[in-house]
This record gives sequence, C-alpha cells and structure tokens, in this order.
Amino acid sequence: MSILHEQRTDLPAGTWTVDPVHSSVGFSVKHMVVANFRGGFGTFDVTLDENGLRGTVDVSSVDVSEPNLKGHLLSPDFFDAERHPKLSFRSTAIRVAGDRVDIDGELTIKGITKPVSIGGTVSGPVTHMDGNPRLGLELETVVDRTAFGLDWNAPLPSGGFAVGNDVKLHVELELVGQA
Repeated sequence: MSILHEQRTDLPAGTWTVDPVHSSVGFSVKHMVVANFRGGFGTFDVTLDENGLRGTVDVSSVDVSEPNLKGHLLSPDFFDAERHPKLSFRSTAIRVAGDRVDIDGELTIKGITKPVSIGGTVSGPVTHMDGNPRLGLELETVVDRTAFGLDWNAPLPSGGFAVGNDVKLHVELELVGQA
C-alpha cells in the first residue's frame, strides 16, 4: 500500500515575522582566488504576508572576523554605509512545490536595484512550545557584486584578483506566525 502525501503549493496564509535569534543572513565570496571568505549581518527584519516576502538588512551590522575589514566593507569601496545604510529585498513572485520554494524579487544594494531569483526549502509550519506557529525558509542565491556598485578589487601578482565578483547569499529564517 502506498501513501500519497499532498504536495504543498503555497506558503501558509497570514503574517509571519522573523525570529532574529534563530535566523541568519550570511554571504561568502572567493578571497585571493583560493578560499571562501564568510561573513554575515546581525541586524535584519523580514516579513512574509499576502504582499510577499520583504526584508531589510542594517549594513552597519556586517559581521566579519577582522575589525579593519569591517571598516573597509562599510566604506564607499563597498557598501558605503553612511549613504546607503540598508540593503533590501522585495519579492515579486513566490512559487512553492512540496518543500521547494523559488522566489523572484528585487534586491537593492548601495541604491542599485536588480532582479534576483532565490531558491531553497520551506519547512513547517509547526507549533512552538509557546503556542505560536513557526515556519522555516532556507534560501540561497549568487549575485555579481559589481552589478551593485561594489567594485573595489586589487590584482594579485600571480594573476586573478583579491576578491571574487560572485557572492553567495545564504539566508536561514525562522518566521513566527502573528495572531
């Protein structure tokens, strides 16, 4: 006997907000051609509702292991945090098939908005011990940082550049259903 499970085709209705303690927004990029450098952001806000998925990231919350590097990332060479304190994303379409989710939207970095597609998985909803429903999204995409004006680089004596152009964005969200 086989059991057929109904395939999810949509995200749950209602308003869902991020639980920042159990969520993360991270990135990785090639460094010196040979390794991946990883970082993230500590302050962000995400909402999922009938209007789609929307999120903002506080650029000054960039978290990297080297304080001098943080200063360089916040400078006009990269994020220009003084003039552009937020990154933002707004979905234009969400497609769900089972536990797979694909989201088209607009990503704005340094005042430049570009279309992006983000893919990943959805899990839940489940009921938390506090009685509130929880929904999980794990999303990933790759963007060309130079398309957003993050142009700084330095050539290496052996060829190549200090920083890769392709940046992998990895977002893990635990969203809380609102009553």
